[in-house]
Amino acid sequence: MLPQELASQIAAGEVVERPASVVKELIENALDAGASRIQVRIEGAGQRLIEVSDDGLGIPVSELPLALERHATSKLSTPEDLGHIHTLGFRGEALAAIASVSRFTLTSRPAESEAAARIQVDAGKQAGLEQVGAPVGTLAHVEDLFFNLPARRKFLKGDVTERRHISQLVARYALAYPQVAFELQVDGKHTLQTSGNRDRREILAALYDAGMARRMIPVEAPDAEIAVTGFISPPELTRANRAELTFFVNGRWVQDSALAAAAVQAYHGMLMVGRYPLVVLFVEMPSELVDVNVHPTKAEVRFAQRDRVFTTVQRAVRRALLAHAPVPQLEPLQPGLAWRPMPAPPEPMPEPESELAAPPEAEDGEQAEAASPQPRLPGVPLLRLVGQVGAAYLVAEAPDGLYLVDQHAAHERVLFERFRSQRQQLGSQILLEPVTVQLPAAQAELLESQLDTLRELAFEIEPFGPQTYKVRAIPAVLLGSDPEAALRAVVEDFEEDEQPLEKQLEARLIARICKRIAVKAGQTLSPEAQRALLRDLEACEAPRTCPHGRPTMIHLSIDLLEKQFGRRGAR
Repeated sequence: MLPQELASQIAAGEVVERPASVVKELIENALDAGASRIQVRIEGAGQRLIEVSDDGLGIPVSELPLALERHATSKLSTPEDLGHIHTLGFRGEALAAIASVSRFTLTSRPAESEAAARIQVDAGKQAGLEQVGAPVGTLAHVEDLFFNLPARRKFLKGDVTERRHISQLVARYALAYPQVAFELQVDGKHTLQTSGNRDRREILAALYDAGMARRMIPVEAPDAEIAVTGFISPPELTRANRAELTFFVNGRWVQDSALAAAAVQAYHGMLMVGRYPLVVLFVEMPSELVDVNVHPTKAEVRFAQRDRVFTTVQRAVRRALLAHAPVPQLEPLQPGLAWRPMPAPPEPMPEPESELAAPPEAEDGEQAEAASPQPRLPGVPLLRLVGQVGAAYLVAEAPDGLYLVDQHAAHERVLFERFRSQRQQLGSQILLEPVTVQLPAAQAELLESQLDTLRELAFEIEPFGPQTYKVRAIPAVLLGSDPEAALRAVVEDFEEDEQPLEKQLEARLIARICKRIAVKAGQTLSPEAQRALLRDLEACEAPRTCPHGRPTMIHLSIDLLEKQFGRRGAR
């Protein structure tokens, strides 16, 4: 038989995966205790300190040592209770698991007690109880997480990543429980504070910004058994991955592929490939229709009627989309929004002659003989514009066949190479009016870690209050672009298709910015803009793919066309 200490550490590995796991378990205990105020304080990305305090019911002094034993819980009493769980915690593992891998102190006082009791646990070894003064509620103090498991510490991510996980977790629970006032303090700075006034849109404004909160679409779908409420983003407000798909089932944050697929499919035909909406949905159903006893972390669930849940969520999201954001009709852009060739750098460099230049005229006024074409870099032949299809693709003719060009991917490549080619002489363009951008706590921290690189890329960004920044200048090469969109692109989570740039932070940032500000599918370009885009693409060193590796064009050769029309048999 394994020693008790080793068995506890093994069990803790299933419950406490990282500092955010500790925060989650302690917040859920506070909510189960009926707290109306929850304060979270972390230091050292949660490895040095995690402290969660609440004003809930508290734990009687006689039960305090028992609360730290494995499988000790007051939330279940009979096997039948397991099929009707109405609390977030029920396994009786969390406190014991946390205490076995940290230096843990638990202080609690019920309303009927005149004084609080405190118990300390060092790597699972309990010390005696002591009486202390404390307000009604519970305070969990976790120091030196994983100090006795150096291998676990070694596999934690960087501090920025671990803090981001904690910030996102607290934000999710603040949205799910708007009647509870949440406060998050990270290394002495307040990064989140909600009032507990039940206004979820106010919390969205605190997490993102007031403008984004106003744009979020409410979802209201009461059902006899399965109800769906929450907020979703309009189709034009998206992210590069699924990180902003958040689901709560009966008040419990869950990760479920069926719910994610239902929400994304509801946007069918409204999103670009590789873009995902922001979704915060709360699903309520009878407890007997959902099994939460699937995994020790309680983040996975099973539905008794999975197809019905999928359909209900999909219809609720689609109905909200169509009611508040009907599918737009493609229309030409306003003149000020049309794509145009990139501006020249502040101090233009002399460019080599190209075969696009007009041949020189002879002294007698007649055109001189055309010189033999200069060698071209491997790329594409000269393209002659035919037109635009679906407000997304350019059709061009070349000597070797037809080319279908993805205007968004092509513009990404043009922007990326222009940015990189001017890397050594980038100049800043001072904005007439600085742009103020408010970011969620996790993204603000990520931006802080990248400010030096952005300065080298000719951005001028300065802090302007909590999680708020002012963009005063952007690279001259981005003149005419949206500074806020460029900044938000920097702090989006890394995309799955960024492997080609995985170890190049600067190139990755540039690629993200170019992706965000490039002309989009659905934008009608003038013939002049279409030709300019083709000319710029021809001049690129790697014109056939965007910076992320996706193709910019499809080639239909003359040989292929003849075969398709039956003019030539297969060889």
